[in-house]
Amino acid sequence: MIRPTRIGVLRETKNPPDRRVAITPEQGLNILKSHPNVSIFIQPSDIRCYTNAEYRKAGFFLTEDLRECDILIGVKEVTIPTLIPNKKYLFFSHTAKKQTYNRKLLQEILKRNITLIDYEYLCNDNGKRIVAFGYWAGVVGAYKALRARGMRTDSFDLPPARSCLNMDEMYKHLKKISLKPIKILITGGGRVASGAMQTIRVLKLKEVSPIDFLHKEYNEPVVCRIDPENYVERIDGSEFDLQHFYDYPEMYRSIFKPFTKVTDLFIACHYWDPKSPKFIKPEDYMEDDFNISVIADVSCDVNGPIPSTLRPSTIASSFYGYDRFTGEETIPFVDKRNVTVMAVDNLPGELPRESSEDFGKALTEHVFPALLGDVDDQIIERACITKDGQLTPAFSYLQDYVYKSE
Repeated sequence: MIRPTRIGVLRETKNPPDRRVAITPEQGLNILKSHPNVSIFIQPSDIRCYTNAEYRKAGFFLTEDLRECDILIGVKEVTIPTLIPNKKYLFFSHTAKKQTYNRKLLQEILKRNITLIDYEYLCNDNGKRIVAFGYWAGVVGAYKALRARGMRTDSFDLPPARSCLNMDEMYKHLKKISLKPIKILITGGGRVASGAMQTIRVLKLKEVSPIDFLHKEYNEPVVCRIDPENYVERIDGSEFDLQHFYDYPEMYRSIFKPFTKVTDLFIACHYWDPKSPKFIKPEDYMEDDFNISVIADVSCDVNGPIPSTLRPSTIASSFYGYDRFTGEETIPFVDKRNVTVMAVDNLPGELPRESSEDFGKALTEHVFPALLGDVDDQIIERACITKDGQLTPAFSYLQDYVYKSE
């Protein structure tokens, strides 16, 4: 008799706490229905958006001990003390860009012979991501950007997104506000920017072209979304080509600076490659005509393209100030000469049930068939960072990051 595959749904252990889950009770039941040879065990959690009682009601067994499970599924990074050797894990590891704060995590994963499958690299044959929370990061990030604007100007007051029951309630609050004539800029063209635009469109603002945004004045609030061709150019003077930019980002330079002179509220939703140019330089902030008062860095690349993103902020404390002249963190909303920064790195956690449901749907429909061997697909292999105690070939570039001397 074939031993059933045992899946363990992990309690989130990263701090600050995250309430999301990769498999909702209903989705778990659907997995069991379509895979009779699978068992699912739930690690209890006091903070998860779907309660222990909801999982029990659906018939799931709750247990602290997941050592008998074959596959362990979480959302954010798993804390090192809780890692179980010789298992297969799925979670966002935030290691493949050589993030220094997770170097020790990747070292321990290798030491413990763990197979790490990173959600960020679950892609189809065309390289398009299959599962992501990015859309919901954009939805919440744009709302928080507007909330920061209201707090900074004292012109309107929005409740925290986390206090709203769902997106509909969040949007009900949004529909009550009125913006002065400001210019809102959104960078990016993917899911994150799509979510941000959805939130902004609740306000029914005029959407303008990049050229008009830069050169025209308006007596009403306007929004503009820009793509890479609007904020970078080739160093050699050749015509912009999007695929070339993705392949050779180091061959481009930033032309974003003019936007810093006319933008009031900047919502950063772009994907950024460490080899690509930075959007803003620290000295740009010091110029007299630097106009941006709020930067909502939804992408949240610390030490990345936006110098004022000094650190991630949290859902509980979402904003901090950035001194334009010293480059230091300040108390938000006190000195209006400073930039207000929102850099929460787990924004979908403010709408945890909806974002979990959306994420889990994509996971069960597109990833589980490959994970459980129903289809012969390279989806899982492409997303494997480690296997058999080694970095996989696609991620061998992390060798120096993992093993360099202290």
